[in-house]
Amino acid sequence: MTRPRRNNRLRILDALRREGAASRADLVRLTGLSRTTVTAVIDDLQAQDLVVEQESNGAIERAVGRPPTLLRLNARAGAAVGIAIGPHTARIAITDLSASVLAEHHVEIASPLDGLEQAPSLVEAARSESGVPHEQIIGAAVALPGPIHARTGAPRTPSLLRLAPHQQNPQDMLQRNLQMPVKIDNDANLEAVAEHAYGAGRGVDNLVYVTVGEGIGAGMVLSGRLQHGASGLAGEIGHIQVESNGALCRCGSRGCLGTVAATGPLLDALRTTHGPDLDIDDLLALLAANDPGVRRIINDAGDAIGRVLADITSLVNPSRIVIGGALARAGDALTAGICTAIERRAQPSAADDVTVIRGELGDRAGVLGAIHTVIHDTRSLSQQIVHGFDDGG
Repeated sequence: MTRPRRNNRLRILDALRREGAASRADLVRLTGLSRTTVTAVIDDLQAQDLVVEQESNGAIERAVGRPPTLLRLNARAGAAVGIAIGPHTARIAITDLSASVLAEHHVEIASPLDGLEQAPSLVEAARSESGVPHEQIIGAAVALPGPIHARTGAPRTPSLLRLAPHQQNPQDMLQRNLQMPVKIDNDANLEAVAEHAYGAGRGVDNLVYVTVGEGIGAGMVLSGRLQHGASGLAGEIGHIQVESNGALCRCGSRGCLGTVAATGPLLDALRTTHGPDLDIDDLLALLAANDPGVRRIINDAGDAIGRVLADITSLVNPSRIVIGGALARAGDALTAGICTAIERRAQPSAADDVTVIRGELGDRAGVLGAIHTVIHDTRSLSQQIVHGFDDGG
């Protein structure tokens, strides 16, 4: 197939992906291609059952004649794999191209490295349950804790995942073991993608998502696009200093936000008064019972996070900040402190523009963001499910 014809296919696939459904006339307008070219490409895609017709629901009004026939990608023409690996859990899902879940597994793991090693068997178990042939899977995306190099998929801090030298690039390792294209990204980034597409950030073009758990990170969607920065370090707010002489952080600095407001230091502070076995569920139960010490420490965490987010609010002017992660279950007790700090410290007009709310997707945000990333990679879609397509070239 010649490059121009392959590009024509990509443009049409991308238009159908973005629009959901479109008529042939719409595709001519959206792609800038001629009606003859659009017709030839669509006819071949329909012959392979990769594009199907969808009758208009009546929303398109015409003065005379029948409403146009709408075209859409066949959701069953391919499948996507999403993997989210955290410190203690791994979640695997397989969906069709409309993101409808066909199988989903959630398991406890000893470490992120353990999750990476288990991933091939977990994917195979989910694939078997879903009934999807391996060759129909267009790719996988993986959410991992810690900063990830945007181009190579390699962790910027391999020690965080306890990777051995031969495991330094888990993206390459998983591509070999899964025998499919794999994209790896930071967990906060993919959770931001999910909340933007399916959750609390729907319809918002400028969004900052913050995950607060054993670490603190952020994903930024600006002008509708996820931002990685020069090499994947955008959003590492857990390493912004909030106390000049605070506790030592693993990054080598002192007083980073993660040493003040992540769940680890909060639990450590409370264990001195509430017992050495206190965990996050205990903390939330005490908060619900209005324990004064717990309420105070959650409010302090919200204030610290809010001071950082106040600067970000003034810098990038988001319209929504979404709070996720384990500590988001603290609800208003956490977000109230965040809002107060933003109101006090951010540029007033920027503070007026932003709303702070809790995420909607909970523990499934990472895996749903991974699925969305695979489905919306038009080039991967083209290469995997239309590999035999030839429009005459």
